[in-house]
Amino acid sequence: MSARSVDEVVELYERLGQDPYDEVVSQLAHGLQSAALAEAAGAPDALVAAALLHDVGHLLDLDGGASGAGADGAEADLRHEDSGAAWLRPLLPPEVTAPIALHVRAKRYLCAVDPGYAGLLSEGSVRSLARQGGPMSPDEVRRFEELPAYAEAVQLRRWDDAAKVVDATTPTLAYYRQCLDRLALAGGGRS
Repeated sequence: MSARSVDEVVELYERLGQDPYDEVVSQLAHGLQSAALAEAAGAPDALVAAALLHDVGHLLDLDGGASGAGADGAEADLRHEDSGAAWLRPLLPPEVTAPIALHVRAKRYLCAVDPGYAGLLSEGSVRSLARQGGPMSPDEVRRFEELPAYAEAVQLRRWDDAAKVVDATTPTLAYYRQCLDRLALAGGGRS
């Protein structure tokens, strides 16, 4: 299953984006805040789009009826970063999908290399960190730093962490539509 058009991506956010998942803000509000932070930092369109769409895998899980609980009742890691990036890959260029695929590893990376970072995580991010493997080992850090999009993923992760403000004012999903359309055309997809 993959996104066939920007229309399909927008429709998914319009239909399921009000779900709070594991935070105090909705998925849509979280994505819009992340994108606004990226844009304010002067990020290129591809990274703004990655910030907007980084948690689309959670919406895909909701749409497909996936459950976050394992057979033993414990929360499972559904690897939303992988499912979201894979779903978007036929539509959007790697400059969008690669940071999305790495944003969870970027959290684990930052927990390993930045002593104060873990203290900045929301309750939801602390809970998911345990499911995602905890801080990286020194060997994992070295391998992560060798990945082409690791720096962009780290930037995305910092916006992700800051984008959990109740009632924050952001541009709308319609505002980012043109950016997504341009990137889809560049990536060989359809708007």
